[in-house]
Amino acid sequence: MTADVGVIGGSGFYSFLEDVEVRNVETPYGDPSGPLTIGTLDGRGVAFLPRHGVAHEYPPHRIPYRANLWALRAVGVRQVLGPCAVGSLHPDIGPGVVVLPDQLVDRTSGRTQTFYERGAVHVEFAEPYCRAVQQAVLRSAADRGEAVRSGGTMVVIEGPRFSTRAESRWYAAQGWSLVNMTGHPEAVLARELGLCYAAIALVTDYDAGARDGDAAVTQEEVFRVFGENVNRMRELLRAVVPTLPRERDCACSHALDGIAIPE
Repeated sequence: MTADVGVIGGSGFYSFLEDVEVRNVETPYGDPSGPLTIGTLDGRGVAFLPRHGVAHEYPPHRIPYRANLWALRAVGVRQVLGPCAVGSLHPDIGPGVVVLPDQLVDRTSGRTQTFYERGAVHVEFAEPYCRAVQQAVLRSAADRGEAVRSGGTMVVIEGPRFSTRAESRWYAAQGWSLVNMTGHPEAVLARELGLCYAAIALVTDYDAGARDGDAAVTQEEVFRVFGENVNRMRELLRAVVPTLPRERDCACSHALDGIAIPE
């Protein structure tokens, strides 16, 4: 089986697929986080990959990002949906809000963030997310009566610890909206493979400095809120997949014009 749409997310996101096949994919960058679950949805081939592993064994800084994106492309994927949990940096973006960020800031350290190990190769990344995929998400959400917030900057931190209050307040002072631990290098590696990619961010908490007097962020709270919204996010993905454009002519599809994918 092949797939043209990929979903990178947590357990349970693939349960809407039909005719499922589980496949282990070898890559030049080692094993991906887990086997791909490949199936169909309304005639579209979809490949699901567990970002943190089947048993959530990979912390954010240990996720094999290069292997994950390479494995998806190897089975035919060209459009990737990336549901993820985020913290809010502003009081007006509360837990339960779904956001499509349009910008990304990298504050990680030590993560391998490119497939190009030789030569001078520079891939365009001014707009890190695919506008065409984002528009499909917004249309599908509107059709369902689902409120999705469009725009904002997601800052990606190294983790696995949460931010200090000072860090959180500094991020907010830069005008950034969301904080996350997995959005980079996932997005840039997708671009280096010429894939369309869009993060679908579920706010699970207010970050430590977002509101005065708030208690510190806890893993228990993040997992609880995300768990309460899994079905909602899954149904949004189910609605979006069939509406994604079958023919691509977005900037992402031309990102590698004149550039060879490393072999």
